[in-house]
Amino acid sequence: MIAAADQALLQALPALAFHAALVFCRLAAAVMLLPGLGESEIPVQLRLALGVMLALALTPVLAPGLPPLPDQAGPLIRLVAEEVVIGLWIGLLARFVALALAQAGQVFALMVNLATPLQGDQFLGGTATAPARMMALATAALFLATGLYEVPLRALVGSYAILPAGEGLPLGDAAEMLARFAAGMLLVAMQLAAPFVLAAIFFYSAMGLLSRVAPQLQIFILAAPAQILGGLLLLMLLLPAIFSAWWRSTIEALSRLPGAG
Repeated sequence: MIAAADQALLQALPALAFHAALVFCRLAAAVMLLPGLGESEIPVQLRLALGVMLALALTPVLAPGLPPLPDQAGPLIRLVAEEVVIGLWIGLLARFVALALAQAGQVFALMVNLATPLQGDQFLGGTATAPARMMALATAALFLATGLYEVPLRALVGSYAILPAGEGLPLGDAAEMLARFAAGMLLVAMQLAAPFVLAAIFFYSAMGLLSRVAPQLQIFILAAPAQILGGLLLLMLLLPAIFSAWWRSTIEALSRLPGAG
């Protein structure tokens, strides 16, 4: 009887390994981009290890809905590629949601003349400013400290009901949702940075009037320190309200992830 059980286990191992690898493809691809868990500061090896642990934990739950092991290499490669694309798509949607605060920091830096101290960033590019980098780190800290990273992870598990493995990704709908999430991120970023844009408009208008009254003075150069100091003070005053507004918009946006409902 023991030998028969061992024989049955050996026969089931290829299917179990295939299902675990298939789950890993979607989960690991998403973890590479998820906010909090997929930050560039976290080594790739740790992110892959997290993907492996998630795949091992969820494979027994998801295995009944997964397709069988294909007999040929072509369908196998197609299936793996589809799962990777779906994982990257969901991870990118969640990453767009998290970028709103960093983009607001970028706008703030431009408005208060802090656009020259550059700090490279994987997602914001080589021209990311120090305030944008600070906001990006604050976003990662908020996701990890509050447990908000669990929402996209639950969406990943729920995505198997909406996008079963083997049925592919509807590219048209996926591109449309990606565009909506990107537009929503930019809208939230501009809403968060709106007080600084308004303050910069009033400041530059006042400086323009002063330059007409005293054209011999370099008004904009003389007022630059006051502009930076005033912008930082305004940021300190508005930071709690900014975080609160960002939190509400992030919760709402993450609830629209595929599988999160």
